Amino acid sequence: MSDTVDVGLILAVFAATYIGMALGRFPGLSIDRAGIALLAAIVLAVTGAVTPAGILDAIDFPTLFVLFGLMILSAQFDASGFYDWCSLRIAGLERSPVWLLGAVVATSGLLSAVLANDVVVFAMTPLLCAGLLARGLDPRPYLIGLAGGANAGSAATLIGNPQNILIGQTGGLDFWAFLAACAVPALIGLASVFLIIWLVWRGRFEADMPPVPALPIQPLDRAHLLKGIVAVTALLALFATPLPHAVSALIIGGALLVSRRLETRALFAKVDWPLLVLFAGLFVVTEALAATGLPSRAVDLLAASGFYPDRLAVLAPVAILGSNTIGNVPAVILLLSVWPDLTAETLYGLAILSTLAGNLLIVGSLANIITVERAKSAGVRLGFAEHARCGIPMTLLSLAGAGLWLWFSG
Repeated sequence: MSDTVDVGLILAVFAATYIGMALGRFPGLSIDRAGIALLAAIVLAVTGAVTPAGILDAIDFPTLFVLFGLMILSAQFDASGFYDWCSLRIAGLERSPVWLLGAVVATSGLLSAVLANDVVVFAMTPLLCAGLLARGLDPRPYLIGLAGGANAGSAATLIGNPQNILIGQTGGLDFWAFLAACAVPALIGLASVFLIIWLVWRGRFEADMPPVPALPIQPLDRAHLLKGIVAVTALLALFATPLPHAVSALIIGGALLVSRRLETRALFAKVDWPLLVLFAGLFVVTEALAATGLPSRAVDLLAASGFYPDRLAVLAPVAILGSNTIGNVPAVILLLSVWPDLTAETLYGLAILSTLAGNLLIVGSLANIITVERAKSAGVRLGFAEHARCGIPMTLLSLAGAGLWLWFSG
């Protein structure tokens, strides 16, 4: 096979892959984003466009190790009943609907900063819907708050969401330095989510408070919960050491697999294997494109024209467009392959802006999509336009605040 054919094939596979990322699936087929990424990697492998050794080199295993370790950690909390307990506790608060909204946004934001946003919304959505419906409340604004708060809160840490994990591994960023740089924009994002949803839905929130039924609060397995809390504390302590983040996450994940009561397969069942496959497939596709030399030439051309992502005027629109077309995880993987060797400050900006931009539309982040799909299975339909009515203004407000913070902090 000639080099020309190789490049043409790689470009065709790359284009098809990211069109699939934007659409979520191919028309007429049930293959989803993870399947599309895997199929693309298979096509590149069987045609010889990438070699087996090239596939191994392309996959960023430390990022996958961090993701896997955090999924095991979150599975430990799920096994304790913690997420169900939180959902029903919030729904059963004898407070006004505005207070309930604040509790949803704050809880999802705080949990997502440590336990990853996708996992938090996956676990909390069904019982939150059930509890709110039992109270006679419309779950839709609270679901927007759940996903929006999870996205905003996850921007605060290197382990809050998949794209931050990738950015941290790529740039070798320090956990606590990242927190110092990104905590304020995350708080601005949380405040923006609450404020905009309250303004858009205030007519509903000002209605009379419905009676609070006796909700069946889920019992907590205190032993499993304590083990999870100890594991989180140990992980944060390890992040303060020179030990690589991937090693730290694997140590904690491996320790949690050792249990007398909780079967290993029960923890593995809660691991998001399709997300790991999605990452691996996209790593192969983007590395194959990088090997053609086209991205480096494009970067040189953009830099010569004054377009480089160390400027907010470039990074912000790129993050918004990428997150709400192909999704923030694929967008970050693509941007990091096109723009290598970014400074730590630019990586902080990319993490903040790509995460907060994910609140714009339902397709902007996996957390939004998961919330909508899980709510549908619970009998609640959250439409694209309903989400956008809140998502667009709260994203613009949070990005404006984050942009000012990034500008003032250099």
